Amino acid sequence: MITPEAFLSFSIDAAMIILVVAILLVLLRMMRGPSLPDRVISLDMLATIAVGMIMVDAVSTGQVYFLRAGIVLALVAFLGTVAFAFYMLKGSPND
Repeated sequence: MITPEAFLSFSIDAAMIILVVAILLVLLRMMRGPSLPDRVISLDMLATIAVGMIMVDAVSTGQVYFLRAGIVLALVAFLGTVAFAFYMLKGSPND
C-alpha cells in the first residue's frame, strides 16, 4: 500500500517533469513563432507555466510566501497580455 507522503512526493515530481517539458515546448514555439502574436502568446504561456511551477514548489515546501509570489506573477503576466492586446488593437503611436 502506498503512503500519502509517497504519493504526494511522486505527484510533485511528476508535475515538475511535465511542467519542464511544457517549458521546453513553449520555448521552441517562442523561437519558431512566425509572428509577433505567436511569440507574445508563448511568453504568456511561459509565465503561466512558471506560476504552476511556483505553486507546485509551494506545495512541496509548505511555504505560503511562494503562493503570494505566484499570484503576483500571474497578475503581471495578465497585465502584459492586456497591454499587448491594446497595442495590437490601437497600433503603434507612429501610425
